[in-house]
Amino acid sequence: MSVLLITGTSTDVGKTVVTAAIAAAARARGRSVAVCKPGQTGVAPGAPGDLAEIQRLSGVPRVLELARYPDPLAPDTAARRAGLPELTLAETVAAVDSLADADLVLVEGAGGLLVRLGDFTLLDLARKLGSPVLLVAAAGLGTLNHSELTTRALNSAGVRCAGLVIGAWPAEPDLAAECNRTDLPRVTGVELVGAVPEGAGRWDRERFCAAAPSWFEPAWSPFG
Repeated sequence: MSVLLITGTSTDVGKTVVTAAIAAAARARGRSVAVCKPGQTGVAPGAPGDLAEIQRLSGVPRVLELARYPDPLAPDTAARRAGLPELTLAETVAAVDSLADADLVLVEGAGGLLVRLGDFTLLDLARKLGSPVLLVAAAGLGTLNHSELTTRALNSAGVRCAGLVIGAWPAEPDLAAECNRTDLPRVTGVELVGAVPEGAGRWDRERFCAAAPSWFEPAWSPFG
C-alpha cells in the first residue's frame, strides 16, 4: 500500500478535484485506489460531500469518511459547535490502515496543512503514517507565499512533499499565473508535477477520466 496525503495552500484551491484526478490516473494504470476524507464539514447528514464528488468524477469505488459536521468551519471547531466528538489521530491512522489492501490510499485533508482535524493536523497524520504530502496550490496572486509557507512547514517536520499541483489552471492565464508557474518550484524547491484545468470538476466521468492522466508530469507517480 502507498499512502498519499493531499493538502492545499488554503480552502477552495481544488483539493477534491485533484484527488479525483490522481485516483483516475492511478485507475487508468490498473491500480486499485481507496480515498479517505477524515473530516467533512459544511455538509448536512445524508447530502453528497467531497467523497461523492470524487466518486462521480473518478469512478473510484471505495471511499471512507470518518466524521461529518454541519458548520463550514475547521473540523475541530465544527465538532465543538455541534456537540459531536472530535476526530483523534489514533482512529484516523487506524482508518487509513483499514484500507491497506488498496494499491494506493489517498487522504484528502480539510483546508490547509495546519487546520485541526480534531486533536491533530494533517501534518501530524503524515508524520505518524510516514507518508508524503502533495500540495495543491492556487494559480494566482498570493500563491507563492502560501506555497512556500506550507512547504517550509513540511520540511521542518521532516515530511516529504510529493510535489505541487495547480488546482485550477485558467483557460486564459494572466501574467501572475504565468509567472507563478515558473516561480513556484523556484521558491519552494518542490517540483510542479501537474495542473488541472479550471472547470474540470464540472466534467462528466468519461471526459474527466480520459484527460486526467495528461494533467500530471509523465515521470511523476503517486506511488513515490
